[in-house]
Amino acid sequence: MSKIDIEIKILDDRIIKLWGPPTYQTDLAAAIDLYACIDKPIKIKPGNMAQLLPSGISIHMNNNSMMAMILPRSGLGHKKGLVLGNTAGVIDADYSGPILISVWNRNSVESKTDICISPGERIAQMIFLPIIRPNFKIVENFSFQNPRGEGGFGSTDK
Repeated sequence: MSKIDIEIKILDDRIIKLWGPPTYQTDLAAAIDLYACIDKPIKIKPGNMAQLLPSGISIHMNNNSMMAMILPRSGLGHKKGLVLGNTAGVIDADYSGPILISVWNRNSVESKTDICISPGERIAQMIFLPIIRPNFKIVENFSFQNPRGEGGFGSTDK
Protein backbone atom coordinates (compact mmCIF):
# COMPACT_ATOMS: atom_id res chain seq x y z
CA MET A 1 0.00 0.00 0.00
CA SER A 2 1.32 3.43 -0.86
CA LYS A 3 2.01 6.03 1.78
CA ILE A 4 -0.21 9.11 2.03
CA ASP A 5 1.14 12.37 3.40
CA ILE A 6 -0.82 13.99 6.23
CA GLU A 7 0.27 17.38 7.50
CA ILE A 8 0.47 17.66 11.30
CA LYS A 9 0.73 21.03 13.02
CA ILE A 10 2.24 20.96 16.50
CA LEU A 11 0.19 23.29 18.72
CA ASP A 12 1.97 22.50 22.00
CA ASP A 13 5.80 22.68 22.08
CA ARG A 14 5.95 20.00 24.80
CA ILE A 15 5.12 17.41 22.16
CA ILE A 16 8.48 17.97 20.45
CA LYS A 17 10.49 18.91 23.55
CA LEU A 18 9.22 16.25 25.98
CA TRP A 19 7.06 13.55 24.48
CA GLY A 20 7.96 13.21 20.81
CA PRO A 21 5.78 13.69 17.74
CA PRO A 22 2.83 11.38 17.17
CA THR A 23 4.07 8.10 15.78
CA TYR A 24 3.11 4.46 15.50
CA GLN A 25 4.36 2.62 18.59
CA THR A 26 5.15 -0.58 16.64
CA ASP A 27 5.66 -1.49 12.98
CA LEU A 28 2.19 -3.07 12.78
CA ALA A 29 0.25 -0.59 14.92
CA ALA A 30 -2.95 0.69 13.29
CA ALA A 31 -3.13 4.02 15.13
CA ILE A 32 -0.98 6.77 16.61
CA ASP A 33 -1.32 7.66 20.26
CA LEU A 34 -2.49 11.12 21.31
CA TYR A 35 -1.18 12.95 24.36
CA ALA A 36 -3.07 14.84 27.04
CA CYS A 37 -1.64 18.32 26.52
CA ILE A 38 -2.64 19.64 29.92
CA ASP A 39 -0.66 21.81 32.34
CA LYS A 40 -1.20 19.80 35.52
CA PRO A 41 -2.66 16.41 36.49
CA ILE A 42 -6.45 16.33 36.46
CA LYS A 43 -8.90 13.96 38.06
CA ILE A 44 -11.82 12.68 36.06
CA LYS A 45 -14.56 11.77 38.51
CA PRO A 46 -17.14 9.05 37.82
CA GLY A 47 -20.60 10.34 37.01
CA ASN A 48 -19.37 13.72 35.76
CA MET A 49 -19.84 15.03 32.24
CA ALA A 50 -17.17 14.25 29.65
CA GLN A 51 -14.29 16.71 29.43
CA LEU A 52 -12.46 17.93 26.34
CA LEU A 53 -8.69 17.69 26.54
CA PRO A 54 -6.33 19.14 23.93
CA SER A 55 -4.08 16.75 22.02
CA GLY A 56 -1.67 19.53 21.06
CA ILE A 57 -1.97 18.87 17.33
CA SER A 58 -4.10 19.63 14.32
CA ILE A 59 -4.03 17.75 11.03
CA HIS A 60 -4.71 18.56 7.40
CA MET A 61 -5.88 15.72 5.16
CA ASN A 62 -7.77 17.56 2.36
CA ASN A 63 -8.61 14.21 0.76
CA ASN A 64 -12.27 13.23 0.39
CA SER A 65 -11.38 9.54 0.25
CA MET A 66 -10.14 9.42 3.85
CA MET A 67 -10.99 10.36 7.42
CA ALA A 68 -9.50 9.99 10.87
CA MET A 69 -11.11 8.55 13.99
CA ILE A 70 -10.25 9.14 17.62
CA LEU A 71 -10.64 5.94 19.60
CA PRO A 72 -10.01 5.01 23.23
CA ARG A 73 -6.83 3.21 24.21
CA SER A 74 -7.99 -0.28 25.14
CA GLY A 75 -5.79 -0.62 28.23
CA LEU A 76 -7.02 2.62 29.79
CA GLY A 77 -10.63 1.70 29.15
CA HIS A 78 -10.32 -1.84 30.46
CA LYS A 79 -8.02 -1.26 33.42
CA LYS A 80 -9.05 2.23 34.58
CA GLY A 81 -12.44 2.93 32.99
CA LEU A 82 -11.26 5.87 30.84
CA VAL A 83 -13.29 5.99 27.64
CA LEU A 84 -14.24 8.62 25.11
CA GLY A 85 -17.25 10.73 25.94
CA ASN A 86 -18.62 10.27 22.43
CA THR A 87 -17.36 6.65 22.03
CA ALA A 88 -15.46 7.61 18.87
CA GLY A 89 -14.58 10.93 17.30
CA VAL A 90 -14.86 11.46 13.56
CA ILE A 91 -12.46 13.88 11.91
CA ASP A 92 -13.57 14.85 8.43
CA ALA A 93 -10.99 15.44 5.71
CA ASP A 94 -11.82 19.17 5.61
CA TYR A 95 -11.38 19.75 9.37
CA SER A 96 -8.04 21.29 10.29
CA GLY A 97 -8.73 22.68 13.76
CA PRO A 98 -7.24 21.44 17.02
CA ILE A 99 -7.78 17.76 17.75
CA LEU A 100 -9.65 17.55 21.06
CA ILE A 101 -10.22 14.35 23.03
CA SER A 102 -13.49 13.87 24.89
CA VAL A 103 -12.73 11.78 27.99
CA TRP A 104 -15.20 10.22 30.40
CA ASN A 105 -14.87 8.07 33.52
CA ARG A 106 -17.23 5.12 33.04
CA ASN A 107 -16.73 3.79 36.58
CA SER A 108 -19.84 3.81 38.77
CA VAL A 109 -20.40 6.81 41.02
CA GLU A 110 -20.60 4.41 43.99
CA SER A 111 -17.05 3.19 43.31
CA LYS A 112 -15.70 6.72 43.86
CA THR A 113 -12.87 5.71 41.50
CA ASP A 114 -11.28 8.84 40.06
CA ILE A 115 -9.03 8.61 37.03
CA CYS A 116 -5.93 10.78 37.18
CA ILE A 117 -4.56 12.02 33.87
CA SER A 118 -1.05 13.44 33.81
CA PRO A 119 0.41 15.91 31.31
CA GLY A 120 1.79 14.00 28.34
CA GLU A 121 -0.09 10.79 29.12
CA ARG A 122 -1.19 8.86 26.05
CA ILE A 123 -4.97 8.89 26.45
CA ALA A 124 -6.44 8.13 23.02
CA GLN A 125 -5.44 6.95 19.59
CA MET A 126 -6.08 8.21 16.07
CA ILE A 127 -6.54 5.94 13.08
CA PHE A 128 -6.84 6.95 9.42
CA LEU A 129 -9.44 5.16 7.30
CA PRO A 130 -10.56 5.13 3.67
CA ILE A 131 -14.00 6.54 2.90
CA ILE A 132 -16.46 5.39 0.27
CA ARG A 133 -18.90 8.12 -0.81
CA PRO A 134 -21.58 6.35 -2.87
CA ASN A 135 -24.12 8.00 -5.12
CA PHE A 136 -27.62 7.43 -3.74
CA LYS A 137 -30.40 6.27 -6.03
CA ILE A 138 -33.93 6.60 -4.66
CA VAL A 139 -36.01 3.52 -5.56
CA GLU A 140 -39.47 2.11 -4.83
CA ASN A 141 -38.09 -1.45 -4.61
CA PHE A 142 -34.60 -2.82 -4.40
CA SER A 143 -33.18 -4.39 -7.56
CA PHE A 144 -32.32 -7.61 -5.71
CA GLN A 145 -34.13 -9.33 -2.84
CA ASN A 146 -31.73 -11.21 -0.57
CA PRO A 147 -32.90 -14.15 1.59
CA ARG A 148 -33.08 -12.00 4.71
CA GLY A 149 -35.41 -9.56 3.00
CA GLU A 150 -36.65 -6.73 5.16
CA GLY A 151 -36.08 -8.66 8.38
CA GLY A 152 -34.83 -6.22 10.92
CA PHE A 153 -32.72 -6.25 14.05
CA GLY A 154 -32.47 -9.81 15.41
CA SER A 155 -34.09 -11.37 12.35
CA THR A 156 -31.37 -14.02 12.05
CA ASP A 157 -31.70 -15.16 15.69
CA LYS A 158 -33.02 -18.70 16.04
